[in-house]
Amino acid sequence: MKIVRHASVAWTGGSKTGEGAITTQSKALNNHPYGYGSRFAEQNGTNPEELIAAAHAGCFTMFLAFILDGAKLVADQLSTKAASTLEMSAAGSFDITTTELTLIAKIPGIDQATFEALVAQAKAGCAVSKLLNAKIILNATLLPSLDIPASPGPVTTLTPTP
Repeated sequence: MKIVRHASVAWTGGSKTGEGAITTQSKALNNHPYGYGSRFAEQNGTNPEELIAAAHAGCFTMFLAFILDGAKLVADQLSTKAASTLEMSAAGSFDITTTELTLIAKIPGIDQATFEALVAQAKAGCAVSKLLNAKIILNATLLPSLDIPASPGPVTTLTPTP
């Protein structure tokens, strides 16, 4: 199976004074504004890093749901936040150096070891994770379910070696 998704950008003006508009195939974004101010300051509009973070959180969470299905598990809750870090390189260009995923999950019938293994599998196998050439940090917390007693364990942090 092969799926192709489309997005387009229209830009007018210079790098700092210009304006852009992003439109996605689904129209989830339809001429949505972006520009220097929304990327490097806190002005209204979106930016590529925010869109990458949203794509990564969405991909990872959905892939984890598929993995859970394969393990005959269904989550009551999968809440993922993603943060993409943009840094200036020594050469003066900008690089997206890190994406951090923070997952809060409530999954009846799962133990901590299985949770950690399945979450690591989702992180490694998510299509956006595989696309990014950045360090990916994953913080995952399993919330207690009624069928498994809560354990006072710490947040599980899985960090790969790049």
